[in-house]
Amino acid sequence: MTRHWTPLAAVYLVVAVAGLVGTWTYNAIAIAERNDFIGDLVSSGPAVSSITTDLLVVAVAGSILIVAESRRIGMRFAWAYIVGSALTAFAFTFPLWLAMRERRLAAIREATPVGPA
Repeated sequence: MTRHWTPLAAVYLVVAVAGLVGTWTYNAIAIAERNDFIGDLVSSGPAVSSITTDLLVVAVAGSILIVAESRRIGMRFAWAYIVGSALTAFAFTFPLWLAMRERRLAAIREATPVGPA
């Protein structure tokens, strides 16, 4: 198989790295300060709870998309992106999945014959 890093796949990969670095910078600060991470998410006022709920709903919808679309186009290990989001951040795993999806679509396009059969 040839490399299928389309420009769009590369953009998604850059966004994934930004999501990982951005979220884990704050996670490291919370760990270093011995903060109650879960408690802070749900008890720091309505604005934080609103953002938390917003992101949770997006993560659930995105996880459903990951499973459904991965099945549709034959991507393996869709579950790993969802499990990985609990270990890192959905801000990392979702754009990473988008990059890998773009690569898979490029591979499908390359393998599909063009013209009359």
